[in-house]
Amino acid sequence: MRGYFGIGAEEISKPMNLGALMRTAHAFGASFFFTINAAPKVREAYNSDTSRSFEHMPYYPWENLEALRLPKGCALVGVELTDDAVELPRFMHPQAAAYVLGRERGSLSPELLARCKHVVKIPTKFCVNVGLAGAIVMYDRLLALGGYPARPIMPGGPKLEMGEKLAKRR
Repeated sequence: MRGYFGIGAEEISKPMNLGALMRTAHAFGASFFFTINAAPKVREAYNSDTSRSFEHMPYYPWENLEALRLPKGCALVGVELTDDAVELPRFMHPQAAAYVLGRERGSLSPELLARCKHVVKIPTKFCVNVGLAGAIVMYDRLLALGGYPARPIMPGGPKLEMGEKLAKRR
């Protein structure tokens, strides 16, 4: 997959949520992770991240929105349930993107939404956990930009040729 992405959260307050989001970002190959105005107790969420993501990707704990700095050409993509947000399955992910999620009990700030180049929403009936929302967005990015062929028309996976079946058994 070409390009890169980072993911983060604004005003996250629970260490376990931060750890879960960081672990998932690490698993999906994020290039960096960030927080904006995180609660002091979560800025050092080492114990809640069992994959030790801090050792594998940069973490930027920005104190406030003014401190947020992204690489040149990196599009900030807000993930929020707003009326004008693009539904995630209809969204074309930028090659270079930084996805930002809101705090556990609230939304992205109006100031942060104003800085976003794009705003997407997960088509659910109500908000889901911040870690789960991040996983859904990263999985959708993988499907959209990962070079996977179209899904089969019928239920199940693609039919394997005899040579592929034998190779798979070995």
